[in-house]
Amino acid sequence: MISVEQIRAARAWLNISQQELADASNVEVRTIYRIECGFRGATERTLGKIRKAFEMRGLEFIFEGPRPVGLRVRRV
Repeated sequence: MISVEQIRAARAWLNISQQELADASNVEVRTIYRIECGFRGATERTLGKIRKAFEMRGLEFIFEGPRPVGLRVRRV
C-alpha cells in the first residue's frame, strides 16, 4: 500500500494540487487532504485509485517488500 509520504512526494514531483489529484483519481478532495494530514482510515480501494492516477502520469512506486520507500519516473 502506498504511504502518505509517497503521495505527498508524487504530488510535489508532478506539481499538482490536491484538487487535481482528486479529479484524476475520482476521490474527494477532502479525502486527499485527510490522508495527507495523517488521519487514519484510508481504504485500500481509495489508495489504489490514487496510486493508479499517479501511475497514469508516469510515476512508479518503490517498495522493499511491503514497505514503501520511494517513487520514480517509470521507464518506457
